[in-house]
Amino acid sequence: MTQTVQSRIAELKARRNAVILAHNYQIDSVQAVADFTGDSLGLSRQAAQVEADVIVFCGVRFMAETAAILNPDRTVLLPELEATCPMADMINAEQLMALKARHPDAAVVCYVNSTAEVKALSDVCCTSANAVEVANSIEPGRCIIFIPDRNLGHYVARQTGRDIILTDGFCPTHVRILPEHVADMRRRYPDAVVMVHPECLPAVVDMADVVASTGGMLRYARQSTAREMIVGTEVGLLYRLRQENLDKVFIPLTPAAVCPNMKRTTLSSVVLALEDMQHRITVPRRTAEAARRAVDRMLEIGGRTPTKTPA
Repeated sequence: MTQTVQSRIAELKARRNAVILAHNYQIDSVQAVADFTGDSLGLSRQAAQVEADVIVFCGVRFMAETAAILNPDRTVLLPELEATCPMADMINAEQLMALKARHPDAAVVCYVNSTAEVKALSDVCCTSANAVEVANSIEPGRCIIFIPDRNLGHYVARQTGRDIILTDGFCPTHVRILPEHVADMRRRYPDAVVMVHPECLPAVVDMADVVASTGGMLRYARQSTAREMIVGTEVGLLYRLRQENLDKVFIPLTPAAVCPNMKRTTLSSVVLALEDMQHRITVPRRTAEAARRAVDRMLEIGGRTPTKTPA
């Protein structure tokens, strides 16, 4: 059955001149049919470079919006319209405008996990892979409003020493990863390296050996001599880690780290997206133009957040 669906997807991709982008948190079978898989930064870069007429974005809505911002003349499809990001909805344009009014001299660094309207009001976007470098690109001494993820913002503040104003946003999946999970797994696997995402709680970050984006975790796993690694992020990343490192063992820090929205997309919904050209994601022109300035600046800065690794 799966092989038949995969063949159908290949046929439809050729007919539509389409490319499939999939986030590292997608289900295994969707990652397997993607042309490109990656973290938010990698997929943003890929979206800016594609030559296909149609981009099928297997992720959540803010990712498809970013692709649409970068590709106003291409068709961007989100297979599951209900695949949203709770964190992205934790701050809206009105709230950000009020925050900016209270801190008129501050620069706004906006995590890419946000709506197009919020990006349009920001100075620069970032991802977990380059948040530290983006913060360091702001003029020395200038205060930074970091939205919406308080945990990533806290990590950036500690890494940079910058004066950062945080809001109350968070990732519901990453905050399920608790210090007691780390302590328990260290007892069970004393020789394993513990890798966690900077969206995790500060107490969890403090207990980790490696703190990195999903792309950073993949790079670390390829380069490390460690044979066992405990992975503190959404469990979808384990697929690529295991595919790319057949001689190593990867253990989820907790099986509770599942994002239900990332798991909405299936092979069947990818087929329907290509067959019916659904669901097209568009961003109003004025909003897209303003948001693109913040996204382009992020891509120009590029780089990677320095990864905390074992000594």
